[in-house]
Amino acid sequence: MGNKGFTLIEMIILIVMAGILLPALIVPFTASVKGSAKPEMMTTAVYLAHYKMEEFMKWNYSHPALNPIPLTSYEDTPITHYQWQWEIAWIDENFNPSLSDRGYKRILVRVKDTENSTYELYAVVTNFP
Repeated sequence: MGNKGFTLIEMIILIVMAGILLPALIVPFTASVKGSAKPEMMTTAVYLAHYKMEEFMKWNYSHPALNPIPLTSYEDTPITHYQWQWEIAWIDENFNPSLSDRGYKRILVRVKDTENSTYELYAVVTNFP
């Protein structure tokens, strides 16, 4: 007597409890690791939307690059596995679609990531000083 340590029974109980508890802890962990790429995809998609929007925003209102255009089909972006589309439309002072030039144009850029989630970015350009 007087020896300190674990008995065989205590070791078996520890192994059985670990076998029961570890899967309960590992499953949520693996699910969170699997979903950890989503913020990176979202950041990349928003970056691409800003990139395309900057191409449009460098022009003034009357430049031909800002002529109204219906929603384009998806095209590949400079970053593989992402696609984008855009639209330029006339709008009125209340941001409603307009059939004629009222001095406002809305630019829409939409980016689709590798999981087909879409992200939209809007801007309005005006013909007023």
